[in-house]
Amino acid sequence: MAFHVEGLIAIIVFYLLILLVGIWAAWRTKNSGSAEERSEAIIVGGRDIGLLVGGFTMTATWVGGGYINGTAEAVYVPDYGLAWAQAPIGYSLSLILGGLFFAKPMRSKGYVTMLDPFQQIYGKRMGGLLFIPALMGEMFWAAAIFSALGATISVIIDVDVRASVIVSALIATLYTLVGGLYSVAYTDVVQLFCIFVGLWISVPFALSHPAVSDIGFTAVHAKYQEPWLGTIESFEVYSWLDSFLLLMLGGIPWQAYFQRVLSSSSATYAQVLSFLAAFGCLVMALPAILIGAIGASTGKFLAASPQVPASDKEIVWVMRITVFVFGASATAMALLTKTVYGLWYLSSDLVYIIIFPQLLCVLFVKGTNTYGAVAGYVSGLFLRITGGEPYLYLQPLIFYPGYYPDKNGIYNQRFPFKTLAMVTSFLANIGISYLAKYLFESGSLPPKLDLFDAVVARHSEENMDKTILVRNENIKLDELAPVKPRQSITLSSTFTNKEAFLNIDSSPEGSGTEDNLQ
Repeated sequence: MAFHVEGLIAIIVFYLLILLVGIWAAWRTKNSGSAEERSEAIIVGGRDIGLLVGGFTMTATWVGGGYINGTAEAVYVPDYGLAWAQAPIGYSLSLILGGLFFAKPMRSKGYVTMLDPFQQIYGKRMGGLLFIPALMGEMFWAAAIFSALGATISVIIDVDVRASVIVSALIATLYTLVGGLYSVAYTDVVQLFCIFVGLWISVPFALSHPAVSDIGFTAVHAKYQEPWLGTIESFEVYSWLDSFLLLMLGGIPWQAYFQRVLSSSSATYAQVLSFLAAFGCLVMALPAILIGAIGASTGKFLAASPQVPASDKEIVWVMRITVFVFGASATAMALLTKTVYGLWYLSSDLVYIIIFPQLLCVLFVKGTNTYGAVAGYVSGLFLRITGGEPYLYLQPLIFYPGYYPDKNGIYNQRFPFKTLAMVTSFLANIGISYLAKYLFESGSLPPKLDLFDAVVARHSEENMDKTILVRNENIKLDELAPVKPRQSITLSSTFTNKEAFLNIDSSPEGSGTEDNLQ
């Protein structure tokens, strides 16, 4: 492949623009005030993200290299086609559901991260456990983005794909490292604009290329490969629904999404941005679908995927180190992967099965506790792992109805076992929570066995808060019972002491009224 000087110049200009915007945002974060204000600015942007920037960065929650390349790859691959390119509709619906049901309760309570309600209800240890699947999901997603960027750059300027991945990852890590959410938000504006304009500029040229057949014909007729519209056979319906629910519901409990929600100036604003982003996801998917269709209509092989407790100052540094380690790990994963779509698909897997049912319980089911959370976590993880995973060459231990071997000898499941694992996790959380509560409160289990301090200790603490109002000379005004005023008291009598005036009028020295008032 020839070396494209124009492409190299365009890539350099693009990355310089991204880097400069990120550095400017970092400067804004640095001058945002005290250390406490800077830590909040890094995490949630000071909660003052505007409508324009907020709409772009909320859309960029899902629209990136993994979304664009993954959609195009799904349409192109003969075993999938447009019928299996579920992410555009799935993630758009996840943003709508997130805006309708999750954005308002999370933003109105002033959380800083998605894990805050888990730590508040289930404790820090359970919050740490839930951090693991959240981190794995983000890492798979970042790896898909780095892999897609590396593949794109290697095609444009004919350089080694590994070098492309590393350069892309370094730049993304650098501006996130120094600028936090401000850098991410403002660079999202630049990136989405470039993606949208660049894709729609390239689509007409690709469609008019002599090697490309009529995409309308190849949509329903086999020419170079199977029709790119794809098909869903009757025996694949449950598997399709399983994958679709994974994307739609598994697209909600993400720190990347709730970081944008929590950075909004109000709960209503967070809902509006979610709905705008849902529309943006659909619009941005159109050129990717066309590019995938063009690839399926081209005689020459076309592939998009490569083959290869603390102070506020300490919190800021911990976040920076975490970003660096996370970026390095995602880069390594991107270098080892063989498919963008596979990484993209796996990113929502554990999030859907483990975190989504936990989020439902912690926000909408009253009375769940740490015992139920642990039971839900373990049961969901067990059913997921024993179901196997072809992308990771993991053979299943439990064979559900409809399993079959692929070309690599790995057994695939047609049964919707991921949704089964999610529902089991949800029901286990509720069932075990209420069972533990009943056993401890009825005396069937002694208080000393409440190892997580989730029932007995929490119940005692709540009672103490309601009965002991004065402690260490501090009065908890919010626990005081409201005083009901007498119905006969009117507004005027509230500010007028009539008995005082009657005493004044009836006094023997009526002329001394003014002196008495004084």
